[in-house]
Amino acid sequence: MKFMLMMHAPRGEGDWAVFNWPSEDLKAHINFMKRFNKELRDAGELVAAEGLAGPAQVRVVRAGKGGAPEVTDGPFPEAKEFLAGYWIIDCESPKRAYEIAARASAAPGPGGAPLNMSIEVREVMSAPPVEV
Repeated sequence: MKFMLMMHAPRGEGDWAVFNWPSEDLKAHINFMKRFNKELRDAGELVAAEGLAGPAQVRVVRAGKGGAPEVTDGPFPEAKEFLAGYWIIDCESPKRAYEIAARASAAPGPGGAPLNMSIEVREVMSAPPVEV
């Protein structure tokens, strides 16, 4: 079963506050993520993982007149959290996906304290039947 784990981070001053952390805390966080991804890869559970640019770089695109792209800044300024990154994993059960998500949530923050960030877990659906 494939799942997408989406890490939601709290907004700071228009971007994720992680970039304002002391360098040793940022290094510890990045090293945790590297080890975590390697463990998932070695277990054969990691399909893909990426961090995403902060809210200041997000654009929302809709088809406008004649299909031309209409581009606006996003996400909405009142949003308290934003999508900071994701993993796509392939594991045997939802329970295992939840265990992996909990580990990601506990990534270290300032002073090494667990961040306990929200990790949204969604099953990646397979293709519809050929008859559809």
